[in-house]
Amino acid sequence: MNTTSQPSSRYLEPGWFTRNVFNRIMQGLARLGVSLRGSRQLAVRGRTSGEWRTVPVNPLELDGQRYLVAPRGHTQWVKNVRAGGDAELRLGKRVEEIHPVEIPDAEKPPILREYVRRWKAEVGQFFDGIDASSTDEELLAIAPGFPVFRLA
Repeated sequence: MNTTSQPSSRYLEPGWFTRNVFNRIMQGLARLGVSLRGSRQLAVRGRTSGEWRTVPVNPLELDGQRYLVAPRGHTQWVKNVRAGGDAELRLGKRVEEIHPVEIPDAEKPPILREYVRRWKAEVGQFFDGIDASSTDEELLAIAPGFPVFRLA
C-alpha cells in the first residue's frame, strides 16, 4: 500500500485484489444495473488521455445533498474530476451527468461522519480509527486527506 505522509496528498493505492477482483465485480454489477447499497460507477475523462475512466463509488445523500467521498485520498479519479469538471454516474443503461464541486475542509465533518457510518465495513480501514462517534475536531484533522465533492 502506498501512503504519503502529507494529509493533503494522502493516497492509499488499491492492492491487486481490489483492482483486479473487487472493483471489476462492482463495475460489472453496475453495468448490469445492480447497485449494492447505492453504489454506482463513476465515469470521468482522463486528464491526459481524454478517455473515459471508471471506478465504483458510493454516493452519499445527506440533508438533501449528494456527495462523493474519496476514502483512499487524492486518487486518480479525484485528479481527473479536478481537471475535467464534469462526470457521470452510471448504473446499467442509466447515465446521470453530474457536476462535482469540491468542498472546503471546514464543511467535511458531518459528511465524513455519515460516510463512515454507512460504509464502515467497506471503507473503515482507510479512516485510521475515525468512526461515526469521532468529534468534529478529529474529523477536521483528517479532512485534508479525504476529498469530498458535492454533486450539482
